[in-house]
Amino acid sequence: MELNRPEIVAEVEAAFVDYERALVANDLVVLDRYFLDRPETVRFGIGENLFGSDEIAAYRRRGALAGPDRRLMRTVITTFGDQFATVSTLFRREGITGKVGRQMQSWVRMPDGWRVVAAHVSIIDEPA
Repeated sequence: MELNRPEIVAEVEAAFVDYERALVANDLVVLDRYFLDRPETVRFGIGENLFGSDEIAAYRRRGALAGPDRRLMRTVITTFGDQFATVSTLFRREGITGKVGRQMQSWVRMPDGWRVVAAHVSIIDEPA
């Protein structure tokens, strides 16, 4: 299996950048589209465990907004062949000191494009 073919990394990066744009804009239609519409899709968040695309979409509609003050750092995209990828990143929010957010996503190429099948978001104390 070939890791990190440049054209596949570029595809995943484009999808991730668009996902991030939708996240800070709270564009629910785009966010829903990026999560695979299946009961097996999982998102573990800061205070929630969401199983299935329906629970994920319902959570978003309760007002979960990342906001424009979110700043990404150290984003790592790793592709495995041309069908699977992971995206890992750190984030900070303006005005919140001493904390760092972590986000990991598993992406799979589906016939209609790249989709998130598993995600994890957490916030920890800033490492020493």
